[in-house]
Amino acid sequence: MSDLVNQSNAHSLEKELVWFNAVLDARIALYFEHESEEDGESSLFQSIYDIAAPNLSDDASLYSDLVRDLSLSIDERLIFLLALIPHIRPDLLDILFTRNKNFDRGFTQFGGLKGKNHGGFLPTCETAVFLLAGSDLNKRFEITRCFEGESSLVSKGIVLLEHSASDEPFMSAALRVSTEYLNKVTTGLYHKPDYNMNFPAKLITTKLTWEDLILPTEVMMEIENIVTWVKHSNTIMRDWGLEKVIKPGYRSLFYGPPGTGKTLTASLIGSSVDADVYRIDLSMVVSKYIGETEKNLANVFDQAESKNWILFFDEADALFGKRTQANSSNDRYANQEISYLLQRIEDFPGVVILASNIKANIDEAFSRRFQSIVYFPMPDSENRLLLWKRILGATKNIDLEISLKGIAEKYELSGGSITNVVRYGAISTLQANRAKIIEDDLIEGITKELRKEGKTA
Repeated sequence: MSDLVNQSNAHSLEKELVWFNAVLDARIALYFEHESEEDGESSLFQSIYDIAAPNLSDDASLYSDLVRDLSLSIDERLIFLLALIPHIRPDLLDILFTRNKNFDRGFTQFGGLKGKNHGGFLPTCETAVFLLAGSDLNKRFEITRCFEGESSLVSKGIVLLEHSASDEPFMSAALRVSTEYLNKVTTGLYHKPDYNMNFPAKLITTKLTWEDLILPTEVMMEIENIVTWVKHSNTIMRDWGLEKVIKPGYRSLFYGPPGTGKTLTASLIGSSVDADVYRIDLSMVVSKYIGETEKNLANVFDQAESKNWILFFDEADALFGKRTQANSSNDRYANQEISYLLQRIEDFPGVVILASNIKANIDEAFSRRFQSIVYFPMPDSENRLLLWKRILGATKNIDLEISLKGIAEKYELSGGSITNVVRYGAISTLQANRAKIIEDDLIEGITKELRKEGKTA
């Protein structure tokens, strides 16, 4: 099946690339007032739109399906191809390396970037504007709409715009195709984005179920509110006519001691609503360089904008902390970062969950905009006993003489800590060449776990 998809996409793209190449040649010829050669006869194109685009109406490829489903205009189709070409036929853009002899440099109007390793021409928005508008200023203004939020290419996350600096012209942004759509129109395979230098987020999943999550009733009711919103937000917003007064999206703060189930809850919400949950790696997001933090976050939000994703910011204090008095330039830039985050989160149409150990560490401006603030407490003795039974219930290698009730009543531990204790007990059991975990193994593990928190057993 994959071979058929590859062949179908390749057949469609071959026709598209021939068309694109003719358009690019025509634009170069028109711009420099040269004559193009067509069928051996000299002719001058009046417009690049004189060159007919391939008819994809009867084409069964995934590429053609995308063009039809989104009703891409000729301009959007050419922009999409421009972003694809460095990945599938980079030599087609080599003509844009032509140097301006008057200044011994490339032509400014061609735009473009030179990659660190890639030897070909990497297009920018300026490249697309040159291709479609040449020196026609009115057409140039028209093309800018293709890079705005209402454009299918941008709103669907098909084409990504990467700005290297905030003070440079908008059209200098690098023009990239998203990995998801690159794969779709080439191999037909869908790879979910995962952690890398350009995407500082990790897809998190769990094998556990709601039955494994032990939380107070009032907490579970708050969680159910989030699940209900995700499942029925379209009904509330559109069918009930509330989209004029209610902003899209849902923002929630999970706070409480470590190991009390914040990350697991986020994962289970994703499982319940069939949504991917991405945990943002704040160490990769926060940068000491001015503007880099905003750029890194924008990359995540831009890719998530049109996806059914839940964004989970763990240990959010590092990024969403309180604003300080602007006594220095560093303070001002830090406050700008927080303001930027506040705006992006408020405008994000999906679910954003922030997790923190201490609620007071989160800036009040964020707190006011949360739809829910959920406290994850340390489990009481009754819930601790349930946790011990659920965690140890997965194994038969446990001494039945262990008084789990006594352990649960005596030692205040979170679910995460209990899991660590069981892990330690299993290791100790194997090291002692025993077949079953005994109470002494658990007590020793508890002692170590409490010591990590500065407590004594």
